[in-house]
Amino acid sequence: MQEENNISEFKANDQTIIKNKELNIWEALVPVVILMGLLAYNIFFTEDQEWFGGYTNQIILLIGGGVAMIGGFLNKVSIGLMLKEIWENLRSVFVPIMILFLVGALAGTWLISGIIPAMVYYGLQVLSPEIFLPASVIIAAIISIATGSSWTTSATVGIALIGIGSTLGIPSGMIAGAVISGAYFGDKMSPLSDTTNLAPAMAGTDLFTHIRYMALTTVPTIIITLIVFAILSTTIETNGEADTTFILDTINNNFNITPWLFIVPLAVIALILLKIKPLIALGTGVALAAVFALIFQQDVMNKLSSSKTEVITNAVLTDTSIEIPNENYVATFSEAELATIKENKDLKNIFTDDDVKEIYAKKDLEAVFASHSLSKEALASKADNLEKLITIKRLKKLFGSGGMNGMLWTIYLIVCAMVFGGVMDAIGALSRITQALLKMATSMFGLFASTVASCLGLNVIASDQYLALVIPGKMFKKAYEDRGLAPENLSRTLEDSGTVTSVLIPWNTCGAYQSGVLGVGVGEYFMYAIFNWLSPFTTLLFAAFKIKIRQLKEKTA
Repeated sequence: MQEENNISEFKANDQTIIKNKELNIWEALVPVVILMGLLAYNIFFTEDQEWFGGYTNQIILLIGGGVAMIGGFLNKVSIGLMLKEIWENLRSVFVPIMILFLVGALAGTWLISGIIPAMVYYGLQVLSPEIFLPASVIIAAIISIATGSSWTTSATVGIALIGIGSTLGIPSGMIAGAVISGAYFGDKMSPLSDTTNLAPAMAGTDLFTHIRYMALTTVPTIIITLIVFAILSTTIETNGEADTTFILDTINNNFNITPWLFIVPLAVIALILLKIKPLIALGTGVALAAVFALIFQQDVMNKLSSSKTEVITNAVLTDTSIEIPNENYVATFSEAELATIKENKDLKNIFTDDDVKEIYAKKDLEAVFASHSLSKEALASKADNLEKLITIKRLKKLFGSGGMNGMLWTIYLIVCAMVFGGVMDAIGALSRITQALLKMATSMFGLFASTVASCLGLNVIASDQYLALVIPGKMFKKAYEDRGLAPENLSRTLEDSGTVTSVLIPWNTCGAYQSGVLGVGVGEYFMYAIFNWLSPFTTLLFAAFKIKIRQLKEKTA
């Protein structure tokens, strides 16, 4: 049975941190090692990364939680305490899960009402491929600073930017990386952000001192990010001028495009700026979009079903199922030419439910028909029609998604991550691992490095951004004071390594949310979320060279 003198806990910003004297560091690490080992095996040694089927990551997290629970039993932790912590974790993500459901409904209704098609239509005329990626970073940053939420930014302008960039032929991983980089820069620098308020509260400094001090590492990082995206924009091959015209014509032929549709997203942003609760703001966006669908998209709805109520219900719950006809272009190919297309590894997906992920130049498309005896003019015509089929495929993928059902995989992942994190917290593993890292800090740089490692580790283990700020904040606070370091050093490091890296972990609530909302896997956008993975290195660089490391005596002088 549990011995009460072995278990201690304290509260920090409504988070309970549990310590267990019985648990040693090796026992604390066993569930982590098993979890990471199973995930690595699934990534590198199984086909399609589905070892246990479509919910492999969820099952692995539950296995990790089961191993941690066994460790808890062996170290005199009661089942009651473990279940209590699991429940507390699940309760903490109730609102985010409701937001995810509403984001699915929002995407579906914004598609059926023509709002997202209108954003793509007008966006293509304003955002050229040459400036699209850095412009996406800036747009996302502005919205995130204004709203104080990276989640809201992704659920509104993020979805639109993914749509615009995809139709331009820019890889979705790049677009998502640009959106996430900008969104998390804004989230960090906004006084409205919950994490920007939480970090200084944990470290013992005030909000605006924290923001000013954090800007020293954050601004250089976002500048480097913008430079990298500007360089990337010059290296990627995107669809040309003619194809953009085809995209605009296709959208215009299938939807009633009008600037009046922007009333809905502007209303949602206005509600968020007025500090209306996200659930109410997003719910209003869903309701308004349904009304606008009835007003502006009668033809679209009639093509889908005779019942408009059924169309809107499907858009909210499942998907929009919007079809864009391609028969005219398919008819230009002979049976032999169609067979050639279907033999191509990626191009065959034009006729399946899977994505066409590659970006093809005209010469690549002409090469598809190299084995056929065609004149130069005929070859160019075939390549042009094939390019149009690819474009229609991408537009169908974009306009045929949405609905709450599309968010279930992400929600299940969050629930399983909370189970794993709850058990790890209950058995005292989180605090034990953090204490071990703290003991390794024998120098000033070591202290900063241990803080970064602790935040990164907790984002992986606890699957929760807030715990990655709260636990190291409480554990490391006295160590910073003992070394004569001002508390803003700790608050800045917490944000540079805890806030921004959460989105890089697939099973973390932030990573699961962003990949679910944007429709892009963490593995696809990881290397392009430049701001997020560069921020910890920037803070360590400043620590290593003692750049802008404020001492306590400077504050009191």
